[in-house]
Amino acid sequence: FIMRTFMISRIPHYLQILRLPFRFFHGCNRLPTSQIISYYDSVNRCEKELPKYFNFANDVLDEWMQLEKDGRRPANPAFWWVNDEGEEVKWSFEELGFLSRKTANILSEACGLQRGDKVLAVLPRVPEWWLLSIACIRTGIVFIPGTSQLTVKDILYRLQASKAKCIITNDTLAPAVESILPGCQFLKAKLIVAKGRRDGWLNLKELFAVTSADHKCIKTRNEDPMLIYFTSGSTGPPKMVLQSHSSYGIGFATSSRHWMNLTPSDIMWNTSDTGWVKAAWSSIFAPWISGACVFVHNMPQFKPTVIAETLSRYPITTFCTVPTAYRMLVQHDVSSYRFMTLKHCVSGGEPLNPEVMKKWKIQTGLDIYEGYGQTETVTICANMKGMKIKPGSLGKAVPPYDVRIIDDHGAVLPEGEEGNIAIQVQPARPFCMFSEYLDNPEKTAACMTGNFYVTGDRGIMDKEGYVWFVGRSDDIINSSGYRIGPFEVESALMQHPAVSESAVVSSPDPIRGEVVKAFIVLAPAFVSHDPEKLTHDLQQHVKKVTAPYKYPRKVEFVQTLPKTATGKVQRKILRNKEWER
Repeated sequence: FIMRTFMISRIPHYLQILRLPFRFFHGCNRLPTSQIISYYDSVNRCEKELPKYFNFANDVLDEWMQLEKDGRRPANPAFWWVNDEGEEVKWSFEELGFLSRKTANILSEACGLQRGDKVLAVLPRVPEWWLLSIACIRTGIVFIPGTSQLTVKDILYRLQASKAKCIITNDTLAPAVESILPGCQFLKAKLIVAKGRRDGWLNLKELFAVTSADHKCIKTRNEDPMLIYFTSGSTGPPKMVLQSHSSYGIGFATSSRHWMNLTPSDIMWNTSDTGWVKAAWSSIFAPWISGACVFVHNMPQFKPTVIAETLSRYPITTFCTVPTAYRMLVQHDVSSYRFMTLKHCVSGGEPLNPEVMKKWKIQTGLDIYEGYGQTETVTICANMKGMKIKPGSLGKAVPPYDVRIIDDHGAVLPEGEEGNIAIQVQPARPFCMFSEYLDNPEKTAACMTGNFYVTGDRGIMDKEGYVWFVGRSDDIINSSGYRIGPFEVESALMQHPAVSESAVVSSPDPIRGEVVKAFIVLAPAFVSHDPEKLTHDLQQHVKKVTAPYKYPRKVEFVQTLPKTATGKVQRKILRNKEWER
């Protein structure tokens, strides 16, 4: 208490909060991690303390590097990468700094890029992706990640919309890029991550051998652009979500410490694809702001056996994956594995069914701490460490967000009433919000209602402040005047042993306007059962578990559900097919 009071009294603004704790505590006998993260937490609540200048690479990563040199950080690496072929890469913060400075010089010199230029990186989970992301931060270049599952059309759209001056990819996708070059008038440089040369491309590995690591980090303002993510396009063409150096660089301090429960002794494995925003959340900013190790397994496909074996083999302490993956893991049954070091599990990206949480707890002895956020934000709500977990809830609002449930006119609704999940942005806008939808002021304005940013999700807040997800606004089913959220029906279905996966959408009906339809992937033991009897059993099951009017009047058994590259079920595709019929 004395130490904290002494420090706070001597800190006039956020830049000192970032720098002083590291240097001030160099003479202490233990690493002052809790104090450092406490300071990050405190400034997350007060935008006026933000500095004029902030750069995550210089003000966070390089500080951890110095602590590491001084022996003030545990011996675990900063970055640990493995693949199925037995290859392994380990970097300390010092090595990460050295290699990222080389990469920064490659972008500035060989590629001819300048501060503010945009780079599209379409790469799988290779170590170079992390070097490139940090190098862009060091140089003030705007980094645009894209999943390696993008089609030629997707890549062309992103290059044209962003006016990117450089594309970085591997030899698998290089031919696709070459086929669209005539339509990319802004593109000036092509950088390939590959062992061999390719005509017309700069080779990153070759440039490493001849490039200096002597690089001075650009002095970036806190509001300068740092990242662009393209939204999934679930409600139209993908929009460019622009994040600043402070919004993501500082904004994950609270969730890092209190949701992910990270310290410098932890090793965090997040399974997200590099093209998904969760990779930025949980594979860059949240772990490294706490000085933790980022663990990566470069898996071409999600395999429950590989996940379980990896958690058993490596000293991973924190695990993050999507609810779909947890569902697959509990179906595989991981109770025979021993996760000796695993102590904290988190999930996000889509709602987590209570039944999956229950099975994971039985099989591993661990709770799953669900979090909720968007590409436009950092963590909005979470079940944070020490909180009572209410299965099916998104948890409570994470500072600095003031989360409310509002109606379509911006009025705050009473507890227990369904409405739009929203964040208050007036009179003071939280700094950890997206800057804008780039080149799309209409969409930027459209997501605001009164004093609130509207997420596009529907929910309910209970008397204890827990938020309960109902569904995307465009996923809500209106049947005979009853508004039905798909998540609750899906959760009810998941409690039946016959259901492996499910997706619930609206289906046209001549009497009710629309009704609930469930697309169901059956568990292997039920595939040969009579479909008509199974449909009846499932309908009766849902009537017992939730309100009877929510039961699926239509059921279709399918082998797979359409999903995004990040594992989210694409209800829109199923709904559109239903209505096109």
